[in-house]
This record gives sequence, structure tokens and C-alpha cells, in this order.
Amino acid sequence: MEHEYSETYVTIPVVDAKTTSGIFAGPRGKRKDAAIIVAHGAGNDMTTPLIESFARGMASAGYPALRFNFLYANEGGKSPDSQSVLVKTWGAVYEYARSALGVKAHSWVAAGKSMGGRVASQMAADGYLPVDRLIFLGYPLHPASDVERLRDAHLYEIKVPMLFFAGTRDPLCSLPKLLGVLERIDTPHQFHTIEGGDHSFHVPRSLHKTDNDIYEEIITESIKWLSTP
Repeated sequence: MEHEYSETYVTIPVVDAKTTSGIFAGPRGKRKDAAIIVAHGAGNDMTTPLIESFARGMASAGYPALRFNFLYANEGGKSPDSQSVLVKTWGAVYEYARSALGVKAHSWVAAGKSMGGRVASQMAADGYLPVDRLIFLGYPLHPASDVERLRDAHLYEIKVPMLFFAGTRDPLCSLPKLLGVLERIDTPHQFHTIEGGDHSFHVPRSLHKTDNDIYEEIITESIKWLSTP
């Protein structure tokens, strides 16, 4: 069965003559006005099933989607790059997507799993990532060991709409704490709970749902959200 998108492997110049890898999923049919860039979390790369499924699902729905590796992941490392290198990589990928891929989009969406979404949101708050919307595929609101140490200060400075996905068993994102943060955010935002989901949205067998079921739920909700003004 033919996919509703085609994938192209790309090499993206980043910083200090270094490059990273990306995979661009281009819809075969009519394209939507928005394009999406997807960043992975600290413990995985762009081939992790959530990132892969999300990018492909959005492309199947007509949204051009570029997923990429941060430099450390591209080089086979386990420890994330410094914050400055993560920021430079996100920025370089954004510029590459706008200039080199030939995608004619009226709006750009930054989506990220955990660290990937956190860095994008910090850049958006500081004006370094001029995207039109943000999607958080599990936001790391606090360390697992300290629910009071919130990473929320910059979220109140973001001026673009945001969509948060959070699992009810996520040790890095207490739902009561997240809901408290969202109550204080003035910018339009939406929140979707993954019942039973951990930080990677895995759910207990007792719920009789597969990872693919959860990914489909996330994709469906993202498409619905992007379809609203």
C-alpha cells in the first residue's frame, strides 16, 4: 500500500561546520498551509516510534513534517548537548526548513518531545524561534525527584498558541502542577490528557491500548487543533 507521503533524508548544516540528519515527510496530495518541525527528547532520536509516527501521521494529513536529530544523537552520544548547542541546532533546522526544503507554508509549527519541546518553547519565549504554534509531546515540567522545581517561567512569555499532551502517570509532569501553570497562561492554549500514559505515553496493559493507538490519538487531536483558527 502506497503511503500518503514520501520521505527524504536530508543533511542539515548546524554550527562549526557540523551537520545533522533529518527526515522530511512530504504529503503526496494537497498540502496544508502549515508545516511542522519535530524534535526528539533527551533519551532518544528522530527514529523513536513516537516522533516517527507523529511526523508521518501529520504528513499523511497534508502537513509537511521535518524531524531531525540533535547533534549528540546524530553522533551516537547519550548525553544531550549544552543548552547553547541545542538552541543553535533548533534554529539551524528551522532556517533550513524555511529556505532549503522549498516548503511554502503560511505558518510554522514547532513540535517536540520533552527536551525538544522545552528548548523550542524557551526559544519562542525569547524570540529566537519565530513559529506560529507549539505542540508539546510531553512537557518536562519538573525533575522526577522534585515536583516543586518547575520549569515554567518562560511559558508565560510565549505569545503563540500552545497544545500540551500529558500522561496521567508522567513522573516529569504532575497534572495538578501543569493545570496550575496553564491557569496562569494568558496565551491561547489547549491541554489533552493521555489516560494512563507515562512520560513516553506508554499505558498499562489493563487499558487494552497499544502505543499505536496512543500515537493515533495524539495525531488526531493535533490535526483537530491545527484546523482551528
